Amino acid sequence: MLLCKSPFKFAAGVRFDRIEHQKGKSWHSDQRRCSRVTCSNSTAQGTAILNANGKSAKQAKVLVLGGTGRVGGSTARALAATEPTVQIILAGRNRERGESLAKELGERAQFSQFDFEDIDKLKSMLSEVDLVVHAAGPFQRRMKCDVLEAALATKTAYIDVCDDQEFSILAKSYHQQAVDAGVPAITTAGIYPGVSNLMAAELIRMNLETSSESKPSRIRYSYYTAGTGGAGPTILATSFLLLGEEVVVYREGEKLLLRAYSGVRNVDFGKGVGKKPTYLLNLPEVESAHAVLGVPSVSARFGTDPPVWNWGMSAVALFAPKNFLKDKAKVDSFVEFVDPVVRALDGIAGEKVSMRVDLDCTDGKKAVGIYTHKKLSVAVGACIAAFARAVLEGSTKPGVWYPEEDGGIQVQDRAKLLERSSKGTINYIMNKPPWMIEKDPKEIGFGLYIDL
Repeated sequence: MLLCKSPFKFAAGVRFDRIEHQKGKSWHSDQRRCSRVTCSNSTAQGTAILNANGKSAKQAKVLVLGGTGRVGGSTARALAATEPTVQIILAGRNRERGESLAKELGERAQFSQFDFEDIDKLKSMLSEVDLVVHAAGPFQRRMKCDVLEAALATKTAYIDVCDDQEFSILAKSYHQQAVDAGVPAITTAGIYPGVSNLMAAELIRMNLETSSESKPSRIRYSYYTAGTGGAGPTILATSFLLLGEEVVVYREGEKLLLRAYSGVRNVDFGKGVGKKPTYLLNLPEVESAHAVLGVPSVSARFGTDPPVWNWGMSAVALFAPKNFLKDKAKVDSFVEFVDPVVRALDGIAGEKVSMRVDLDCTDGKKAVGIYTHKKLSVAVGACIAAFARAVLEGSTKPGVWYPEEDGGIQVQDRAKLLERSSKGTINYIMNKPPWMIEKDPKEIGFGLYIDL
């Protein structure tokens, strides 16, 4: 069930650093304690929304904030396609796009024009739904979790597609409030971060099962997107805003701060993509993999096509004034100016997306996970919809979680979520040695391979 009347115990699990924006101080929120909560809210009132077999106990209502954007629209399409009983409410500023998408999705969808500054209307909308999907990015430079606060006030389940480290840590600071309210919530529940986090968690679990003595020593997240991946201006704004941040990496337990879009590394993404240069970016899965999964060395890199975009990103990171890259309004204006050029090049580059997660273990074993899709604009919706379905099915406990935490997506439900999110991929591989990815060997029988 999504939520229940009877109380139960759970362990929150880990300690997180957080930046206190108002005072500029660093502090720790120790979540290593168990709590008892009684679940009783408007999300479920003790009734399952979706059963594990996909049948509904009642008609679930999902509010997609940012539903007129590329990411929110993709999420709504994927959710409508995979959960035919779910009622979808699209909330956004663009009435023309919103009404057009609602018409496309059919009678189970409706559009509501919405200004994100209107908190009273937001709470009113949330009080009528079972789950809110916060897809109204970018999340960089946001100092408040308004939507999460409203979800807690109305006792509504919550997921966001945040890809910003500071915002995700700020969201995590609401964990105990969510526990007390009986509200399940996941931050960073997108494609990367999101599905990539679960790939890392599953790689670690699979390898620990084969050798209890072996421990994870390093995780490398590597991402590739052709152009903007057809995801629209939001991903372009996100990229420029990330260039204004120092990159957090962990090396043998030591936290390092490096320059954005430095540390180039050529990564083989396997079939359909091949080798691509990737560069360091400040992404939240680095912090969560270190804290939640206990990995001493973690980094995240990103690369794109055509090559001119990588050169341009490197130049912006090196020479653009930091006060410009930290000013969201200025970045948004710049993105609006360059967007026509980007759209034209996207038509040439396509919108392929690929993720590679590399695990190194203390016993020398290495394992790789690969996820490649022809269209980011489709893949991102499939991934977010998979998280939404998991929350509606009761996989998430009350609290604010990263995807790889046990309270976020429970261990027994991870494989199902990964299977759902990988539908339509051209290459999806888990727990293979690197040489099988990079050499594309052919099996000749009896477990023997030959490199052709």
